[in-house]
Amino acid sequence: MALLLTLIILALAFLGAPVFSLIGAGALYLFGAADIDSSAVIVEMLRLASLPALIAIPLFTFAGYVMAESGSPRRMLRLGTAMFGSLPGGLAIAALCATAIFTAFTGASGVTIIALGGLLYPMLIKNGYPEKFTLGLLTTTGSLGLLFPPSLPIILYGLIAKISIDALFKAALPPGIFLLAVLSVYALITAKRAGIQKQHFSLAELKSAVRENAWELPLPFLIIGGIYMGFFTASEAASIMAFYVLITEVLIHRELNLFRDIPKIAVKSMMLVGAIFVVLGTALGFTNYLVDAQIPDRIFAWLHSFVASKVVFLILLNAFLLVINMVEIFSAIIIVVPIIVPVAMNYGIDPIHLGVIFLLNLEIGYMTPPLGLNLFLSSSRFNKKLPALYAASFNFWLILLGVLALVTYFPALFLINP
Repeated sequence: MALLLTLIILALAFLGAPVFSLIGAGALYLFGAADIDSSAVIVEMLRLASLPALIAIPLFTFAGYVMAESGSPRRMLRLGTAMFGSLPGGLAIAALCATAIFTAFTGASGVTIIALGGLLYPMLIKNGYPEKFTLGLLTTTGSLGLLFPPSLPIILYGLIAKISIDALFKAALPPGIFLLAVLSVYALITAKRAGIQKQHFSLAELKSAVRENAWELPLPFLIIGGIYMGFFTASEAASIMAFYVLITEVLIHRELNLFRDIPKIAVKSMMLVGAIFVVLGTALGFTNYLVDAQIPDRIFAWLHSFVASKVVFLILLNAFLLVINMVEIFSAIIIVVPIIVPVAMNYGIDPIHLGVIFLLNLEIGYMTPPLGLNLFLSSSRFNKKLPALYAASFNFWLILLGVLALVTYFPALFLINP
């Protein structure tokens, strides 16, 4: 019966049925089959609404969308180019840094590729970077900042896994910086091989770019530094960021109109948040059944009879997460995390370390053929066929896999709280 139910849900999902309706219907059926009142699903929705950290999701999302609709992407790119343009591969390094920060604040891969891709693609091609490298870099950067606070997937993972979001922010940042550094080295090597000339360093241009970014520049230090120093929590940081960005873009830069633009941005951002919350509410009821039925314990007992080694389990886990995160992103966090966390803990894996592994797999899943979301977005944005993007992003995909292996098996090298 369970197999039949699973097949029906998969078939309906393939036909385009909303994910939340399938999860909710599955939860109601399972509780009914176990002679448990269906109010158990609703109780989980009410518990979700009472979580203090929940407010961080809409506030961070709104702030990110405000930045995306303003001139902030262009200003970030100008500053990055002024800082790194004189280095070998400087423009590519500037692109990596700007897109990573932008993705961290917006939390949505599509926003980064759409907002910055159109600016970066002609600039990189004009400076002599190979088209294949350029396409691979821009496809990768769509999800590059997911390990940087205040990334939305970090918050979701913390909520679902019931671990400290602040601790997860601290643990995810060093691997994110390391990944950015490795990709920067690859950009430098590519630039040297292509014979790309370094740009002339202009102190005047740097000063001008810093002045132009004077209000956005303190934001990463304010938000990330405040959380790291313990001055405020992730939810408080979300409130500060939303207020700060709104004042900066509306009253200081005056690029957005409070009465014409902000309501539209609020509606657009809250549509994403609403979709996440609907899936989150129904999925919590579904996972509540899984916990009550001791499904994770049964999975561990079955798996342990075949896989006793922690190392082998991590290999299988990474392969599983790559496939899941390639197919479905937010639903994967919401449904899979409650199952894998207790199983991984039985193998002696810390939940925060597991969170960083999951997030890195999420970054890679975005660009994994054939269904990675970044590949489809880049295909649409740059008018390129998918096979060309598969080839263009392959080297970047290998680099991310290498970093994933290091973080998975040598967590003490990267994690503040492994």
